[in-house]
Amino acid sequence: MASISMTVNGKSVTGTVEDRTLLVNFIRENVGLTGTHVGCDTSQCGACVVHVDGIAVKSCTMLAVQADGRSVTTIEGLASGDQLHPVQAAFREHHGLQCGFCTPGMIMAAVDMINRYGANLDEATIRHELEGNICRCTGYHNIVKAIQAAANEMAGLTQAAE
Repeated sequence: MASISMTVNGKSVTGTVEDRTLLVNFIRENVGLTGTHVGCDTSQCGACVVHVDGIAVKSCTMLAVQADGRSVTTIEGLASGDQLHPVQAAFREHHGLQCGFCTPGMIMAAVDMINRYGANLDEATIRHELEGNICRCTGYHNIVKAIQAAANEMAGLTQAAE
């Protein structure tokens, strides 16, 4: 057993876990945040994407002990109170979801993608970047539209702040 502590969505959390506990399980079972989904357990689907120190990772392939001392952001940590994150709002506005199971991972991957590329995201880049995230409902068209819209909005917000 290992004692770990990390910051999850801006709050300090601690726990004792078996060395083999996956970060996704720690988030869901120890922290009680169930927005991060367990999909395939093989890192193929992307439903478990979270940000660790600002970088998107599949939390089903990372041990909780590897996140000790680090900062983790989950889907629950994106919104600011009642104000949705621009990517969350774009998914809603552009119908980038159907059943919703993949949506948290898609949104977390999209935020990472926009942080890395800014408004320089074209459809081909978005589709390539989403190869590790599977959606069995939407066909990706509206997901791509939502990510492009969010990237443009976030670039506008960034430029307006400068």
